[in-house]
Amino acid sequence: MTNEGVHPAVVVRNASAADRPPIAPVKDDGSPYRYEMIFAGGSLRAYADEPGELVAALRPGYDALETPEERREARVRAALDTQVRVQAELAAAGPLEECTAEERAVLLGGRHVPPAPEEWTGPVPLVLVTSFYEPAGALPRPRGPEELQVWLDPADDWTLLRSLHAAGAIHVAVSQDRP
Repeated sequence: MTNEGVHPAVVVRNASAADRPPIAPVKDDGSPYRYEMIFAGGSLRAYADEPGELVAALRPGYDALETPEERREARVRAALDTQVRVQAELAAAGPLEECTAEERAVLLGGRHVPPAPEEWTGPVPLVLVTSFYEPAGALPRPRGPEELQVWLDPADDWTLLRSLHAAGAIHVAVSQDRP
């Protein structure tokens, strides 16, 4: 399987928060792109018609991967990279001092092994990648309040983008101006 016909997303530098947003590019026929994604800490915007094109903007080379397995592995790596960044942001912004030593160890520990607490009730949300937890993976999902668990799901292109959006790592908008 190849990605023939997959076009790269159009990426533009985002204006600062004090400036007006850039004018969205349009396709050669003058029609808008279906998706807009703000990423890279808000510094870039990508425009595309397919979710995979946006994933390729996040993971350079993604659009050149030929097999579904290669693409799945790249999405998992994207989710893991985001997990580390979002977990660090949540730990820095949250009441880390209110965590127990065990909770801090889970929050601040390496992600070369997925965190596997039986229950999560710590005051800082725990960021997890669905691939490693039931039903997709072998680990049981931690029990605890949903609002204390942030799930990143690399199952497919659109699911990954939606979960990154829900985690606050990116912002994705879908154009309603399509026929």
